[in-house]
Amino acid sequence: MELLIVTGMSGAGKSHAANVLEDIGFYCVDNIPPSLIVTLADMMAANKEIEKAAVVTDVRVGRHFSDISHVLDRLTEQKINYKIMFLDCADDVLVRRYKETRRKHPLVTAGVTLTDAVKKERELLRSIRERADYVFMTSQTSVKQIREQISSLFLNNLSDSMSVRVMSFGFKHGPAAEADLMFDVRCLPNPFYIDELRPLTGLDSEIKDYVLNNDISREFRARLLSFIEYAMPLYCSEGKSQLVIAVGCTGGKHRSVVFTELIAEHLKQNGYNVDITHRDITK
Repeated sequence: MELLIVTGMSGAGKSHAANVLEDIGFYCVDNIPPSLIVTLADMMAANKEIEKAAVVTDVRVGRHFSDISHVLDRLTEQKINYKIMFLDCADDVLVRRYKETRRKHPLVTAGVTLTDAVKKERELLRSIRERADYVFMTSQTSVKQIREQISSLFLNNLSDSMSVRVMSFGFKHGPAAEADLMFDVRCLPNPFYIDELRPLTGLDSEIKDYVLNNDISREFRARLLSFIEYAMPLYCSEGKSQLVIAVGCTGGKHRSVVFTELIAEHLKQNGYNVDITHRDITK
């Protein structure tokens, strides 16, 4: 049995993530105290019909959540195969979401403001975030994009080799906070200033030709792919489960899309499991 522990910031999308996991074949249990995870894992392992299970645990369980580090150590000691998925989001976005939905944050009490509760929760979750195998930042990610990312990552077995997500984004819409590697292609020729090219995207051949067919881009491309070829085996040898490579241009519609597709195709040709996300292509 493969066990996925889902946790993260309140309001970051854990419930939606659990729904996606259930849709793709996981047996899911929500809002479970950490102390019961080992018992539940043993019960599920005895049930041969359950191959993949996901449990959601977070600060909703109150003081019992403080057991999480000890529980993770026990899982490791008992050789239970598990991964951790952490849903994160910028503090200001979390505050806005709670205000819009008028839901109560689990750490809000008398004398504790919503902003203080978010800060307190982040501190409580700091250690488990550092242990997470997969981190999803949902600040600027749509529900559809979250579903696509989780589905592409977990439709294969959790024990598979490292999964790579290559994403394009626009700096003017905010940086890619979840990136392990971030490349800035704003130094390359910009098709935005060509009237007939402006409405197109980096998925169109006209944009690809404009961006790549010059000496600067050819040299940039060669050096970038050479570095990625060098770095990928190093990340694999470290046992990293997921690597996020982000490519940014000004708006996230032209140059970054071209190079995201280029990097993804190169990685696929080298045998890596690759998922592509164009965060800002429609903005």
